[in-house]
Amino acid sequence: MDPGESGPQGGLERHLYDVVVVGAGGAGLRAAIAAHDAGAKVAIVCKSLLGKAHTVMAEGGIAAAMGNLYAEDNWQVHFRDTMRGGKMLNNWRMAQLHAQEAPDRVLELEEWGALFDRTDDGLISQRDFGGHRYARLAHVGDRTGLEMIRTLQQRAVDLGIDVFMECTVTELFRDETGPRPRISGAFAYWRETGRFIVFESPTVVLATGGIGKSYQVTSNSWEYTGDGHALAMRAGASLINMEFVQFHPTGMVWPPSVKGILVTESVRGDGGVLKNSEGERFMFDYIPEFFKAETADTVEEAEGWYTDKKNHRRPPELLPRDEVARAINSEIKAGRGSPHGGVFLDIASRRDAEFIRRRLPSMYHQFRELADVDITAEPMEVGPTCHYVMGGVEVDADTEQSIVEGLYAAGEVAGGMHGSNRLGGNSLSDLLVFGRRAGHNAAYHSHRLGGARPTVSDSQVKAAAAAALAPFEIAQDPGRRGENPYTIQKDLQDVMQRLVGIIRTAEELEASLGEIARLKERATRLAVEGHRQYNPGWHLALDLANMLVVSECIAKAALERQESRGGHTRDDFPGPDPSWGARNLVLTLPGGDFTAPVHLRHQPLPVMPDDLKTLFDQ
Repeated sequence: MDPGESGPQGGLERHLYDVVVVGAGGAGLRAAIAAHDAGAKVAIVCKSLLGKAHTVMAEGGIAAAMGNLYAEDNWQVHFRDTMRGGKMLNNWRMAQLHAQEAPDRVLELEEWGALFDRTDDGLISQRDFGGHRYARLAHVGDRTGLEMIRTLQQRAVDLGIDVFMECTVTELFRDETGPRPRISGAFAYWRETGRFIVFESPTVVLATGGIGKSYQVTSNSWEYTGDGHALAMRAGASLINMEFVQFHPTGMVWPPSVKGILVTESVRGDGGVLKNSEGERFMFDYIPEFFKAETADTVEEAEGWYTDKKNHRRPPELLPRDEVARAINSEIKAGRGSPHGGVFLDIASRRDAEFIRRRLPSMYHQFRELADVDITAEPMEVGPTCHYVMGGVEVDADTEQSIVEGLYAAGEVAGGMHGSNRLGGNSLSDLLVFGRRAGHNAAYHSHRLGGARPTVSDSQVKAAAAAALAPFEIAQDPGRRGENPYTIQKDLQDVMQRLVGIIRTAEELEASLGEIARLKERATRLAVEGHRQYNPGWHLALDLANMLVVSECIAKAALERQESRGGHTRDDFPGPDPSWGARNLVLTLPGGDFTAPVHLRHQPLPVMPDDLKTLFDQ
C-alpha cells in the first residue's frame, strides 16, 4: 500500500537531462553554470530552498593568491600552504589546480556582480586567515558565502537553468548492459507531496556537502546527512580520507540559543584573541615547532604576535584550524575552560565598537539578536564544533569524475583536495574551481555519448520506490516491531560525539563500530506513520541510511589510521608517522547494500613531481 497515493508510483514524474546536479551550494551552482555554458541541458536538484545552501555559513572569504595586499603572494605559495595545512596528504594535483585557478574564479564572480570589499587602491581586499602565509582571502565583510550564493544563484536563474527545490535524491541509477556500469539517472521525491521523480541523465554531479548531522554539536544545518557520500558508495564509487573530520575551533558553546553556530575565523583575523578561564592568552603555548622553525624569528608576546621571516606579524590564533582546535581542547581538559565548557574569544578589548560593527556586521547582529551577546563589549564562549569533512568521493583531479562512469563530485562531498586538514577560506575557492571543472566535464561526457545514452529500466524505478516506501510498510505490519527514526538518529549522534570525536582511541573506536553495526540493524526496521505529504519522520528515515554508512566509514578509517595527523587525533598514537603520510584509506560498499559492512583498503598517495617538491625546500 502507498500511503496517500494510489500506488507505489502514484504521480510519478520523468525528466530527461544531459547533466543533473545534486545540490545548490557554491559547487552545485558553479557546476550547473559550467555545464550550461558547455551546451548541456541541466537540472539542479536541491534538498532545501534555493539560496539556503550551507555555503552561506562560510563568512570569512575566498582564498586566492591575487597579490592585492602582498605582491609576493602567488599560486606556488598558496599551493605550499595548502599542502602543509593538509599535512602533505592532499592530492597534489588538486591542490595545484586549486591554487592556480582560484584568482580567475574570484574575478569571474566579480564580473557576474559580486560586490567585494576594496583596498584604498580599488582592488579586491584580502584578509589574513589561519595557515595562509599572506593575507589572501577576498571578502565581503563577514558574509562572503552569502554574496557568493547570491551571485551564482542570480547567474543560474538568468541562464534559465531548471531548478527542483525541496526535492531529495534517494538513489542513483546505473545502466549495466554495456561493457562497464555507467550512471543513467537518479530517483527522487518532492518533500512537500512525497511524489516520486525520475531523472534520466548520463551524468550526475554530486555537490551535496558534508556529514555534520551525525554529530551532536555541529555548525552544519539539517541537510548535511552525508547523502552524496552514501549515494556515491551505493552506486559503486569509493571514498577517501574519511577519518579526517575538521572541528572548527570556534563554535559558540553558550548561550544554548546559538550553540554550534560558528564564530568566523575573521574575528581572529581582525584581532580577536583566545583566553582561558585564568585570563591567559594561551595560544603562544601551542605554536608547533614546525611553524616556529618555518615562519617565526621572534615572538613578541607583549604585542601579541609572532613575526615571520619577511617581517609580517601574525597572531598564533591564526595557526591552522586543527592546531587551534586541539589547543582549545587541551585547555578545557586541563580545567582552564570557560564555565560552559569552552574558552573565551575576545575582540572587544582589542578593537573599538565601530571597527567591529564595520568589519564583522553579521557576527555582531547575529549574536546580538539571537543570544543577547554584544561582541563589541564582552568575550564569546567558544569551543571545537564539528564543521567539515576532508574526506569524500575519490575523483580524478582534472575532471572530478569518480571511478563510476558519469558520476562526478565537487565541493565538500569530494575528497583529496584538503588532505588531513582544510585551511580556512580554501572551501569557497574549492567550490568554484572544482564545481566549474565538474560541470564542464560532465557536459562534455554527455555530448560525447551522442545517441548512445544509458537507460533507466522500469524495474529499477519500482525497486527505488519500494525502498523509499518501506518504512510505511513496516509501520502497517502488526507482526513487526518498528524503530523510531528520531531515536536512532539521537543514538547515532551520541555515539559519534562520544566515541569518534576530536580525540580518539582504539578502544573507543572499536566500541563505536559495534554500536553503529547495531544501529544499522535497527535501521532495517524503521517505521513511519502517516502519509507521504509533509512527513519529516519519513524524510529522516530515508536520510538515516546515509548517515549510518558515512559514520561507519569515519570510525573504521579512524581506527585503521594509527597516527595523529590534521583533523584526526589518536590519543594512543599522538604523533604523525611518515609511513602513514604516504597512503590513503579507500572505502567501498560491496553490492551497494547499506546493511553490509564497509570495506577498507590502503592505497599509495599520488607522487608529487619533482618541480613541485622543490617549493618545499625554499
